[in-house]
Amino acid sequence: MAGAKETPRQKMIGMMYLVLTALLALNVSNTVLEKFLFMNRTMEKTIDDGGEKNNSTVGRIDKAVKESGERAQDVTVLNTAQEVRAETSKVLATLDQLKDKMIAETGNYEEDGITPKGIKNMEKIATMMIKKGEGVKLQKLLNDYTTFLSGKTGQEFDNMALDGKDHPVFSKDKNARKRDFATLQFDQTPMVAGLATISQFQTEIISKETDALEELARKVGAEDLKFDQINLVALPNSRVVAAGAKYEADLFIAASSSAAENPAMTYNGKDLEVVNGKGKIAFTAAGGGYDKDGIAKKSFIATVKLKDSVYRDTIEYFVAKPVIQVQSASMQALYLNCANELQVNCPQLGSNYSPSFTATGANTTKGAKTGMVTVIPNAAEVKLNVYNSGNLLGVENFKVKRIPKPTIRLYNRGKEVNVKQGENISGLRELNIKAIPDESFKSLLPKDARYRITGWEVTLARGKRPVVPPSKIGKESLSVGAMMQKARPGDRIVVEVKRVSRMNFQGKTENVNVGNVFFNVPLN
Repeated sequence: MAGAKETPRQKMIGMMYLVLTALLALNVSNTVLEKFLFMNRTMEKTIDDGGEKNNSTVGRIDKAVKESGERAQDVTVLNTAQEVRAETSKVLATLDQLKDKMIAETGNYEEDGITPKGIKNMEKIATMMIKKGEGVKLQKLLNDYTTFLSGKTGQEFDNMALDGKDHPVFSKDKNARKRDFATLQFDQTPMVAGLATISQFQTEIISKETDALEELARKVGAEDLKFDQINLVALPNSRVVAAGAKYEADLFIAASSSAAENPAMTYNGKDLEVVNGKGKIAFTAAGGGYDKDGIAKKSFIATVKLKDSVYRDTIEYFVAKPVIQVQSASMQALYLNCANELQVNCPQLGSNYSPSFTATGANTTKGAKTGMVTVIPNAAEVKLNVYNSGNLLGVENFKVKRIPKPTIRLYNRGKEVNVKQGENISGLRELNIKAIPDESFKSLLPKDARYRITGWEVTLARGKRPVVPPSKIGKESLSVGAMMQKARPGDRIVVEVKRVSRMNFQGKTENVNVGNVFFNVPLN
């Protein structure tokens, strides 16, 4: 599809049209056809908006002609602009009638009065547009319009309705280049795609009319800038001033033109939204490069285009280093291979605080609440990088502590075994062994302080020899009644811990090195 300059919205619509047309070749579902309906309605809204804009341009030309004393040459330009607007409206109306005819030919509307019935119908559209000659009429209408524009404005406008051999894209396809305009656009085309095709041509018509009217406006000075809007502007050094501090600002006059369209504005090459002549700049300030006072000097390049002139300036601003507050159960250090939960806040950012985290020497998991992060260290030191909306706020450093070893305790029926004075043979019936976590560690990280004795040996010894061979146990309790039947006063129960396991916050177990742990219990 040929054409002059298009707005970003028109380019987007054109791309949607090409993509959906390609999908139709794959015989896709109703969902894609419904996308065509949505796209068609979007284009029709664009057409209406473009028409209002072009009416406004004709109004500006009329105003400029009157303000210039209605000189003959200017009146001629105004008449031409009005003729262009009238011809465009006539062509658009004809195309609307063609779309109504497509809908009527395929069964009119559903009961809602909005959705056409025959959105899938290809046969009737092909018959109407190719066999009955509506496509030929459409081609003539579109190309006559561009010829009309070229003659009225002196600009050269390319034809819109091209046969395959003349089309810049389809001429390269050996099959498509043999097709005429009607076949190229409407053969094997569902009705809803036909509607979108007509609407796409209407957007091109509006785009070409816009170019034509803007050229006519330049001829009568309707785009001359008259700075009739005067504003008093105060540019403070800072919008926030502490009590007792000095407020400083530059006061100056800013002027703009009510007759001009919103000028094109950019910052760092990016287009800005312009509302009532004012560009809306909004970006997340990046940190880094702070001086000793925690202030970083930054800048961006701003441009404003007015008619054929471009104004450019470098705008300086300053970024203050944010104060990162870290709250945790243990601020001094983190525990190795444990889920250390931290709450990281930055009060200065308020509702704009949307943090994310990465770390060196640890894995991180973002928590359910804003600023909450779980840090699982795997090295002796951890560097936690704090970002806000992708921009680095700062780095927090932590030392990493090893998990304290648990204390191993031996019990006889719930009462701790008396290793010094020994146990009575008749009273010793069941041994229990437990790995007790460090109390401070357990209170901070209870999910990481779950221990079990998974391997230990019990031997009845007399002097230097065993009376009963070592019993290897995999659970934390052992009945020793049978062993005590062979015991004599002066014998010993020898307990050796072989293996201790810890279950972490993820429910995974790991072996814990507790060293050599023995219990030598005298028997009385």
